[in-house]
Amino acid sequence: MKKRHGIIASALAFSILLCQGCGARGGNENITAGMEAIEALDYDTALASFAAAGEAGEDPRLRYRGEGIAYLGKTQYADASAAFEMALASSSGRVDGMDFDINYYLATAYYRQGESDKAIAAYDAIIGLRPEERDAYYLRGTIFAQRGRLEEALADFDKTVSLNTRDYDRLISIYCVLEEYGYRESGQAYLQSAMESGTKYMTNFEKGRISYYLEDYENARNYLEKARDENGYEAALFLGRTYETLGDFNYAVSVYNTFLDGGEENAQILNQMGLCKMQMKDYGGALEAFQRAIQIEDSGMLQVLKMNEIVAYENLRDFGKAASLLESYLKTYPDDTTAKREYEFLKTR
Repeated sequence: MKKRHGIIASALAFSILLCQGCGARGGNENITAGMEAIEALDYDTALASFAAAGEAGEDPRLRYRGEGIAYLGKTQYADASAAFEMALASSSGRVDGMDFDINYYLATAYYRQGESDKAIAAYDAIIGLRPEERDAYYLRGTIFAQRGRLEEALADFDKTVSLNTRDYDRLISIYCVLEEYGYRESGQAYLQSAMESGTKYMTNFEKGRISYYLEDYENARNYLEKARDENGYEAALFLGRTYETLGDFNYAVSVYNTFLDGGEENAQILNQMGLCKMQMKDYGGALEAFQRAIQIEDSGMLQVLKMNEIVAYENLRDFGKAASLLESYLKTYPDDTTAKREYEFLKTR
């Protein structure tokens, strides 16, 4: 499955960061328990705790916020947006940091239920009160790009970059968004401009990644080889992908194995090694890599890995096992329409 670089991953990642700084206040024991359940991905228990918080008269804004996050986790986006709207309505009227936090969550919920206009309005509200809020420009620009409103997207991305010209991670994210929605040349223009402005403040890893996305694979390889000892799994991941692009799959696998031999299990490295072995038609080796990665707790990649495991079984022509796993997958990820179509196909094999 294609890795997505768009609004969903970005918005939720930002929301998780915000969540870390927004714990419940004293006297909100049920809310605290609910947030702990969310961290454990136990959303039903979290919702039960928030219901108990309501009965106990605990802070309503924190309670509704928690409910919204739990509903997001359950992919019940209409319920999530309703909860976040209640959280905003419970504000004292004085805008504070939590109001911005809730608006970010609310925008994600709106977007996930197909209401991108409302998501844009939520980002408009954030920007109206905080004109220097880089994340809001970036996320709003992502929606504009998805909807084909390139001029507005570029305006938001230009603003994002202008507010921090040395945030090369965000610059690469902008490229990935534009590439995903069919504007690769516009995305590469940002990267090219950064390289032409000088690489004095870039690490070898940043130069390597930017070169990779500019399709300058020889320089990407050289920079990333230098970065191998500086950036851990990320440098190994991009270096391996560079060798894959250059057609040297065996050396790419050796890059991944060298990293893993260092004693650190890493789901992203194992997943990429599995994908590389798929290209080599070593489906058994790919399956082994995906299953090894699945055993790593809290990797944040479980959905991708489980789908890749299913694809490996399909390529091994074990359609019965693939169908069984896909049935289980859909119980956990019911909104994956591509998987639903694949399941209907597998049932005919």
